[in-house]
Amino acid sequence: MQVGIVGLGRMGGNIARRLCRAGIHVVGYDANPAMAEPLAGEPGFQPAFSIDAMLLALKGPRIVWCMLPAGAETARLLDHLAATLAQGDRVVDGANGHYRVTMARAPRFAELGIGFVDAGVSGGVRGLESGYSLMLGGAQKDIDALWRVLEALAPRPGQWLRCGPTGAGHYVKMIHNGVEYGLMQAYAEGFALLEGHPDFDLDLDAIAATWMQGSVVRSWLLELSREFLGDAAALEAAAPVVADSGEGRWTAQEAIDRGIPAPVISAALMQRFSSQGRDDFAARVLALMRNRFGGHAIPKEKP
Repeated sequence: MQVGIVGLGRMGGNIARRLCRAGIHVVGYDANPAMAEPLAGEPGFQPAFSIDAMLLALKGPRIVWCMLPAGAETARLLDHLAATLAQGDRVVDGANGHYRVTMARAPRFAELGIGFVDAGVSGGVRGLESGYSLMLGGAQKDIDALWRVLEALAPRPGQWLRCGPTGAGHYVKMIHNGVEYGLMQAYAEGFALLEGHPDFDLDLDAIAATWMQGSVVRSWLLELSREFLGDAAALEAAAPVVADSGEGRWTAQEAIDRGIPAPVISAALMQRFSSQGRDDFAARVLALMRNRFGGHAIPKEKP
Protein backbone atom coordinates (compact mmCIF):
# COMPACT_ATOMS: atom_id res chain seq x y z
CA MET A 1 0.00 0.00 0.00
CA GLN A 2 1.13 3.55 -0.75
CA VAL A 3 0.27 6.90 0.81
CA GLY A 4 1.39 10.37 -0.21
CA ILE A 5 1.92 12.82 2.63
CA VAL A 6 2.19 16.57 2.09
CA GLY A 7 3.71 18.34 5.08
CA LEU A 8 6.52 16.63 7.00
CA GLY A 9 6.64 18.79 10.11
CA ARG A 10 6.20 17.54 13.67
CA MET A 11 2.87 15.85 13.02
CA GLY A 12 3.22 14.94 9.36
CA GLY A 13 6.75 13.63 9.77
CA ASN A 14 5.78 11.35 12.63
CA ILE A 15 2.69 10.14 10.79
CA ALA A 16 4.99 9.21 7.91
CA ARG A 17 7.32 7.36 10.28
CA ARG A 18 4.52 5.41 11.91
CA LEU A 19 3.12 4.37 8.54
CA CYS A 20 6.54 3.29 7.28
CA ARG A 21 7.08 1.20 10.40
CA ALA A 22 3.75 -0.50 9.71
CA GLY A 23 4.97 -1.56 6.28
CA ILE A 24 3.19 1.14 4.27
CA HIS A 25 5.15 2.83 1.49
CA VAL A 26 5.13 6.61 2.00
CA VAL A 27 5.93 9.20 -0.65
CA GLY A 28 6.45 12.45 1.22
CA TYR A 29 6.70 16.06 0.13
CA ASP A 30 7.44 19.24 2.04
CA ALA A 31 8.04 22.72 0.64
CA ASN A 32 11.22 22.70 2.73
CA PRO A 33 13.26 19.74 1.39
CA ALA A 34 15.24 19.58 4.65
CA MET A 35 12.12 18.28 6.41
CA ALA A 36 12.42 15.01 4.48
CA GLU A 37 16.03 14.38 5.49
CA PRO A 38 15.32 12.91 8.97
CA LEU A 39 13.02 10.37 7.30
CA ALA A 40 15.69 9.06 4.95
CA GLY A 41 16.44 6.07 7.17
CA GLU A 42 12.84 4.92 7.45
CA PRO A 43 12.14 1.76 5.44
CA GLY A 44 9.65 2.48 2.70
CA PHE A 45 10.00 6.25 2.72
CA GLN A 46 10.46 7.98 -0.62
CA PRO A 47 11.01 11.74 -0.79
CA ALA A 48 9.42 13.80 -3.54
CA PHE A 49 10.55 17.26 -4.53
CA SER A 50 7.22 18.56 -5.79
CA ILE A 51 3.57 17.73 -5.28
CA ASP A 52 3.26 16.59 -8.88
CA ALA A 53 6.31 14.34 -8.53
CA MET A 54 4.69 12.79 -5.45
CA LEU A 55 1.48 12.15 -7.37
CA LEU A 56 3.39 10.54 -10.23
CA ALA A 57 5.13 8.20 -7.80
CA LEU A 58 1.84 6.92 -6.38
CA LYS A 59 -0.11 4.12 -8.02
CA GLY A 60 -3.84 4.56 -8.45
CA PRO A 61 -6.19 4.80 -6.76
CA ARG A 62 -4.04 7.28 -4.85
CA ILE A 63 -4.32 8.39 -1.23
CA VAL A 64 -2.94 11.83 -0.33
CA TRP A 65 -2.82 12.82 3.35
CA CYS A 66 -2.44 16.58 3.85
CA MET A 67 -0.78 17.81 7.06
CA LEU A 68 -0.31 21.52 6.44
CA PRO A 69 -1.48 24.37 8.69
CA ALA A 70 -5.14 25.23 8.24
CA GLY A 71 -5.86 28.27 6.13
CA ALA A 72 -4.28 29.53 2.94
CA GLU A 73 -1.64 26.78 2.65
CA THR A 74 -4.19 24.00 2.91
CA ALA A 75 -6.60 25.81 0.58
CA ARG A 76 -3.95 26.12 -2.13
CA LEU A 77 -2.98 22.47 -1.76
CA LEU A 78 -6.56 21.21 -1.93
CA ASP A 79 -7.25 23.37 -4.98
CA HIS A 80 -4.20 21.86 -6.68
CA LEU A 81 -5.21 18.32 -5.77
CA ALA A 82 -8.76 18.85 -7.01
CA ALA A 83 -7.34 19.98 -10.36
CA THR A 84 -4.78 17.17 -10.58
CA LEU A 85 -6.13 13.97 -9.03
CA ALA A 86 -8.28 11.46 -10.89
CA GLN A 87 -11.62 9.85 -10.20
CA GLY A 88 -11.25 7.22 -7.49
CA ASP A 89 -8.35 8.95 -5.74
CA ARG A 90 -8.79 10.08 -2.14
CA VAL A 91 -7.69 13.11 -0.13
CA VAL A 92 -7.41 13.28 3.66
CA ASP A 93 -7.34 16.78 5.15
CA GLY A 94 -5.55 16.45 8.49
CA ALA A 95 -5.33 20.18 9.19
CA ASN A 96 -7.19 21.76 12.10
CA GLY A 97 -9.58 23.37 9.67
CA HIS A 98 -12.94 24.94 10.45
CA TYR A 99 -15.64 22.38 9.84
CA ARG A 100 -17.84 24.80 7.88
CA VAL A 101 -15.01 25.40 5.40
CA THR A 102 -14.53 21.64 5.13
CA MET A 103 -18.23 21.11 4.43
CA ALA A 104 -18.12 23.77 1.72
CA ARG A 105 -15.19 22.04 0.01
CA ALA A 106 -16.76 18.60 -0.11
CA PRO A 107 -19.14 19.06 -3.10
CA ARG A 108 -16.29 19.97 -5.44
CA PHE A 109 -14.45 16.74 -4.70
CA ALA A 110 -17.68 14.74 -4.92
CA GLU A 111 -18.41 16.14 -8.39
CA LEU A 112 -14.94 15.06 -9.51
CA GLY A 113 -15.34 11.57 -8.06
CA ILE A 114 -12.49 12.17 -5.60
CA GLY A 115 -13.01 10.91 -2.06
CA PHE A 116 -12.60 13.61 0.57
CA VAL A 117 -12.11 12.82 4.26
CA ASP A 118 -11.51 15.31 7.06
CA ALA A 119 -9.37 13.97 9.88
CA GLY A 120 -9.04 15.44 13.33
CA VAL A 121 -5.70 14.16 14.59
CA SER A 122 -4.62 14.32 18.23
CA GLY A 123 -1.60 12.85 19.94
CA GLY A 124 1.07 15.50 19.62
CA VAL A 125 4.71 14.55 19.83
CA ARG A 126 3.87 11.25 21.56
CA GLY A 127 1.78 10.02 18.64
CA LEU A 128 4.69 8.28 16.94
CA GLU A 129 5.10 5.82 19.80
CA SER A 130 1.62 5.79 21.35
CA GLY A 131 -0.56 6.25 18.27
CA TYR A 132 -3.00 8.97 17.30
CA SER A 133 -6.59 9.71 18.18
CA LEU A 134 -8.34 9.92 14.81
CA MET A 135 -11.71 11.67 14.37
CA LEU A 136 -12.93 11.23 10.81
CA GLY A 137 -15.61 12.75 8.63
CA GLY A 138 -16.61 11.52 5.19
CA ALA A 139 -18.40 8.84 3.23
CA GLN A 140 -18.14 5.35 4.69
CA LYS A 141 -16.68 3.95 1.47
CA ASP A 142 -13.85 6.49 1.52
CA ILE A 143 -13.02 5.79 5.14
CA ASP A 144 -13.18 2.04 4.48
CA ALA A 145 -10.54 2.55 1.76
CA LEU A 146 -8.25 4.07 4.40
CA TRP A 147 -8.66 1.13 6.80
CA ARG A 148 -5.05 -0.06 6.76
CA VAL A 149 -3.72 3.49 7.18
CA LEU A 150 -6.06 4.17 10.10
CA GLU A 151 -5.20 0.88 11.79
CA ALA A 152 -1.50 1.76 11.53
CA LEU A 153 -1.93 5.22 13.00
CA ALA A 154 -4.35 4.40 15.82
CA PRO A 155 -3.05 3.33 19.25
CA ARG A 156 -4.62 -0.12 18.79
CA PRO A 157 -6.67 -1.83 16.08
CA GLY A 158 -10.10 -0.30 15.75
CA GLN A 159 -9.36 2.68 17.98
CA TRP A 160 -10.41 5.32 15.47
CA LEU A 161 -13.84 6.75 14.72
CA ARG A 162 -15.92 7.80 11.75
CA CYS A 163 -17.77 10.64 13.45
CA GLY A 164 -20.19 11.28 10.59
CA PRO A 165 -20.31 12.89 7.13
CA THR A 166 -17.81 15.36 5.78
CA GLY A 167 -17.04 18.06 8.33
CA ALA A 168 -17.84 15.91 11.36
CA GLY A 169 -14.20 14.98 11.95
CA HIS A 170 -13.07 18.59 12.03
CA TYR A 171 -16.06 19.55 14.18
CA VAL A 172 -15.26 16.91 16.80
CA LYS A 173 -11.58 17.95 16.76
CA MET A 174 -12.57 21.60 17.21
CA ILE A 175 -14.63 20.75 20.30
CA HIS A 176 -11.79 18.48 21.50
CA ASN A 177 -9.42 21.45 21.40
CA GLY A 178 -11.91 23.67 23.19
CA VAL A 179 -12.18 21.08 25.97
CA GLU A 180 -8.37 21.02 26.05
CA TYR A 181 -8.34 24.77 26.71
CA GLY A 182 -10.62 24.32 29.70
CA LEU A 183 -8.68 21.37 31.12
CA MET A 184 -5.35 23.16 30.81
CA GLN A 185 -6.71 26.29 32.48
CA ALA A 186 -8.14 24.28 35.39
CA TYR A 187 -4.82 22.51 35.97
CA ALA A 188 -2.90 25.79 35.75
CA GLU A 189 -5.19 27.49 38.27
CA GLY A 190 -5.02 24.54 40.64
CA PHE A 191 -1.24 24.44 40.63
CA ALA A 192 -1.12 28.23 41.07
CA LEU A 193 -3.23 27.87 44.22
CA LEU A 194 -1.00 25.08 45.50
CA GLU A 195 2.16 27.07 44.76
CA GLY A 196 0.77 30.24 46.31
CA HIS A 197 -0.03 28.96 49.81
CA PRO A 198 2.38 30.70 52.22
CA ASP A 199 2.52 28.02 54.92
CA PHE A 200 2.83 24.61 53.29
CA ASP A 201 5.78 24.76 50.83
CA LEU A 202 4.03 22.13 48.72
CA ASP A 203 5.93 19.83 46.35
CA LEU A 204 3.96 20.28 43.13
CA ASP A 205 5.75 17.49 41.29
CA ALA A 206 4.99 15.02 44.09
CA ILE A 207 1.36 16.14 44.17
CA ALA A 208 1.02 15.65 40.42
CA ALA A 209 2.59 12.20 40.75
CA THR A 210 0.09 11.31 43.48
CA TRP A 211 -2.82 12.58 41.42
CA MET A 212 -1.67 10.32 38.57
CA GLN A 213 -2.20 7.27 40.79
CA GLY A 214 -5.92 6.57 40.68
CA SER A 215 -7.17 10.15 41.02
CA VAL A 216 -10.23 11.28 39.07
CA VAL A 217 -8.13 14.14 37.62
CA ARG A 218 -5.34 11.94 36.24
CA SER A 219 -4.63 12.53 32.54
CA TRP A 220 -1.93 12.85 29.91
CA LEU A 221 -1.91 16.62 30.43
CA LEU A 222 -1.15 16.05 34.09
CA GLU A 223 1.55 13.55 33.16
CA LEU A 224 3.15 16.14 30.87
CA SER A 225 2.96 18.74 33.64
CA ARG A 226 5.15 16.54 35.80
CA GLU A 227 7.98 17.09 33.33
CA PHE A 228 8.36 20.73 34.45
CA LEU A 229 6.60 21.20 37.80
CA GLY A 230 9.76 20.17 39.64
CA ASP A 231 11.98 22.34 37.44
CA ALA A 232 12.03 25.82 38.98
CA ALA A 233 14.42 27.13 36.34
CA ALA A 234 12.13 26.07 33.49
CA LEU A 235 9.11 27.65 35.15
CA GLU A 236 11.01 30.87 35.82
CA ALA A 237 12.29 31.05 32.25
CA ALA A 238 8.88 30.55 30.63
CA ALA A 239 7.18 33.82 29.68
CA PRO A 240 3.59 33.97 31.02
CA VAL A 241 2.15 34.28 27.52
CA VAL A 242 -0.17 31.61 26.10
CA ALA A 243 -0.96 31.57 22.39
CA ASP A 244 -4.30 30.49 20.98
CA SER A 245 -4.34 28.59 17.70
CA GLY A 246 -7.92 29.29 16.64
CA GLU A 247 -9.92 26.22 17.64
CA GLY A 248 -10.75 27.68 21.06
CA ARG A 249 -12.18 30.79 19.39
CA TRP A 250 -14.19 28.67 17.00
CA THR A 251 -15.55 26.57 19.86
CA ALA A 252 -16.60 29.66 21.81
CA GLN A 253 -18.23 31.09 18.69
CA GLU A 254 -20.02 27.79 18.09
CA ALA A 255 -21.43 27.96 21.61
CA ILE A 256 -22.75 31.46 20.86
CA ASP A 257 -24.21 30.39 17.51
CA ARG A 258 -25.93 27.35 19.04
CA GLY A 259 -27.01 29.09 22.23
CA ILE A 260 -25.27 26.40 24.28
CA PRO A 261 -23.52 27.67 27.43
CA ALA A 262 -19.78 26.99 27.46
CA PRO A 263 -18.50 29.27 30.24
CA VAL A 264 -15.39 27.26 31.13
CA ILE A 265 -14.08 27.05 27.57
CA SER A 266 -14.90 30.72 26.97
CA ALA A 267 -13.17 31.82 30.18
CA ALA A 268 -10.09 29.76 29.30
CA LEU A 269 -9.94 31.50 25.93
CA MET A 270 -10.28 34.92 27.57
CA GLN A 271 -7.44 34.05 29.95
CA ARG A 272 -5.21 33.31 26.97
CA PHE A 273 -6.09 36.68 25.49
CA SER A 274 -5.24 38.27 28.84
CA SER A 275 -1.83 36.58 28.90
CA GLN A 276 -1.11 38.04 25.47
CA GLY A 277 -1.51 41.58 26.81
CA ARG A 278 -4.88 42.06 25.15
CA ASP A 279 -6.36 43.37 28.40
CA ASP A 280 -3.59 45.91 29.04
CA PHE A 281 -5.66 48.90 27.93
CA ALA A 282 -8.68 47.72 29.92
CA ALA A 283 -6.47 47.29 33.00
CA ARG A 284 -5.16 50.84 32.60
CA VAL A 285 -8.73 52.15 32.33
CA LEU A 286 -9.71 50.24 35.48
CA ALA A 287 -6.72 51.58 37.42
CA LEU A 288 -7.55 55.17 36.46
CA MET A 289 -11.24 54.69 37.29
CA ARG A 290 -10.30 53.45 40.79
CA ASN A 291 -8.04 56.47 41.19
CA ARG A 292 -10.77 58.91 40.17
CA PHE A 293 -13.58 57.54 42.34
CA GLY A 294 -11.60 56.43 45.38
CA GLY A 295 -8.21 58.08 45.21
CA HIS A 296 -6.50 54.69 44.93
CA ALA A 297 -2.85 54.73 43.88
CA ILE A 298 -2.09 54.03 40.24
CA PRO A 299 0.56 51.31 39.79
CA LYS A 300 3.44 52.50 37.65
CA GLU A 301 5.12 50.61 34.84
CA LYS A 302 8.43 49.05 35.84
CA PRO A 303 11.33 50.82 34.13
